[in-house]
Amino acid sequence: MTEFSEIVNKLAIKANDNGFEVRCIMPRFGVINERRHRLHEVVRLSGINVTVDNDDMPLQIKVASLPSARLQVYFLENEELFKRKTLFHDDEEKWFADNDLRTVFYCKGALETVKKFGWSPDVIHCSGWMTGLIPAYLKTIYKKEPVFAHSKIVYTIGENTFKEKLGKGFIPKALIHPSLKEKDLEPFKEGTNVALMRGGATYADAITFGAPNVDKKLLAEFTKVRGKKTLQFKEDSDLTDYLQLYNDLAE
Repeated sequence: MTEFSEIVNKLAIKANDNGFEVRCIMPRFGVINERRHRLHEVVRLSGINVTVDNDDMPLQIKVASLPSARLQVYFLENEELFKRKTLFHDDEEKWFADNDLRTVFYCKGALETVKKFGWSPDVIHCSGWMTGLIPAYLKTIYKKEPVFAHSKIVYTIGENTFKEKLGKGFIPKALIHPSLKEKDLEPFKEGTNVALMRGGATYADAITFGAPNVDKKLLAEFTKVRGKKTLQFKEDSDLTDYLQLYNDLAE
């Protein structure tokens, strides 16, 4: 659990309470207890297949409500990729070899889910390295989709949480459409934690910092970027500055 993941929870509730229509999308990792959190399948969203690396993989979408708010969280489920009981490392702390595939599947699956909603978000807030490809996809292959025509993207740079690399197969897997070229994904090519966040921030309309100890290179690179709104980390923030950022972007 990162510091910003707790803030995201509070931010979603605060935004929802302040009249924003909020929908959260995350992977349904095996550590999420279906019975305890009362997850149930969204039948109208069923039947999506996500193609990554020429492989068609089923995507099941389940939903739960946060008990502390009238807020729905959508979970993207694929047994092969997400059902395991640990997140990115096995019980012996070994990095999962398919974390690259899991990342691409999640990013593409999240965008296909929003398309299936038929709901046009004014602001898409991506947090964490695993969401890094979403801004890139939105600014390239999804930019002509009517549902995303007016969407602005916020990307939150957080702390580094892994030292491994996604591997040489990551970029080929991430090229999910013929019109997408390797040069489009240049910031991601190293496949490191920093590279994933650099790519997300590069394509975002606004950048926020979600922790006091973010990578120093990223801090220097993205604190002041021409044409992008930025928000520094404030430990005691009541998150009103985020709501103001959302309003500014949606204007």
